[in-house]
Amino acid sequence: MARKRGFHWEAASVRRLRLALRVSQRGLADELGVRQQTISEWETGVYQPRGASARLLDIVAERSGLTWAEGPAADAQGSAAERRETQRDATEDGP
Repeated sequence: MARKRGFHWEAASVRRLRLALRVSQRGLADELGVRQQTISEWETGVYQPRGASARLLDIVAERSGLTWAEGPAADAQGSAAERRETQRDATEDGP
């Protein structure tokens, strides 16, 4: 039996999932068992989630009732929310 492939997680889709869950980078990192820096690197495109991390994101999105069949749609409201969230994360997490 072939394994079903999950969603291809890119920077924008990781960020939109986190925003939809209404958690900070640190909050998502704690849920996934990774560092906050890892979430930041995924969201900025430095790295992409792969393997177990990508599967965990699939599970989190699925169990949260979020569907990504069409991929993350960028709209003005989402972009404004992303800017606010980025500013908040920079303030919360600091150097």
